[in-house]
Amino acid sequence: MPEGQIRKAISGFYYVEANGELIQCKGRGVFRNRGITPLVGDFVTYVPDGKNDATVTVVHERRNELVRPPIANVDQALLVFSMVEPEFSLHLLDRFLVVVESFGIEPVICLTKKDLAHETKRSKVEEAASYYEEIGYDVIQTFIGDESLFEMLKPYLKGKTTVLAGQSGVGKSTLLNTMLPSLELKTGEISDALGRGRHTTRHVELHEVAGGLVADTPGFSSLDFDHIEREELSRYFIDFEEASVNCKFRGCLHLKEPKCAVKDKVEAGDIPRHRYDHYLQFMQEITDRKPRYDRND
Repeated sequence: MPEGQIRKAISGFYYVEANGELIQCKGRGVFRNRGITPLVGDFVTYVPDGKNDATVTVVHERRNELVRPPIANVDQALLVFSMVEPEFSLHLLDRFLVVVESFGIEPVICLTKKDLAHETKRSKVEEAASYYEEIGYDVIQTFIGDESLFEMLKPYLKGKTTVLAGQSGVGKSTLLNTMLPSLELKTGEISDALGRGRHTTRHVELHEVAGGLVADTPGFSSLDFDHIEREELSRYFIDFEEASVNCKFRGCLHLKEPKCAVKDKVEAGDIPRHRYDHYLQFMQEITDRKPRYDRND
């Protein structure tokens, strides 16, 4: 039976790309009974019905899935942060990185509006960002109207399914318009009252760009840690994960344990203090959350 990938979903129909053609499909009625919802990005098996439509019969196993936007099998997240308006936030960056890493998605940090930041501010952000480059993250810098931006992004997009993420007003819609000019997404000035921009989109769709796929809507509107356990958190701080092999105790949480290599590196200045402070804050959030009970209990 033919297979393909769902590239967009609208009003109960799934548009499956197969051999360069988009096939309009319906979902099997049994999906609803089994709690299965096909998502954009899913690889599926479908059966032509002899007319204009087809039916999705099997949704293949997913590498990951997001709720907002509803999309599956994402390889990469372009994390968009502005240097100013809104102000660059290391706390928010670490939060995004933890969430993205927890879904097995590769993050790329994109700093925008460098032309609007005065020299002192720009240097401060660049210095902070340099640490993230040192531990293995890719960091891109750009500005509104940067004609070289698309060429800069091409190597990152090729062969990958990419979503954009970041707080409102940082320039996500501008980036999407650069990659997908046909979208003409509506953008607005940052609201002085709310400190966020305005963005409108009607559905999620994957578009072919530079040899890869790009989702046409920003993602990760939810940045909670409900799916992360205490013992897992340090895995998503990649500098902690590397250092922890030298901790005295296996399964060290890097809290009050003696001879903790992570805390030693923080004290020595090899890991920035803000990273450890954010780790403690995130750990407290996970510790304080309400227990999740099984509905069948």
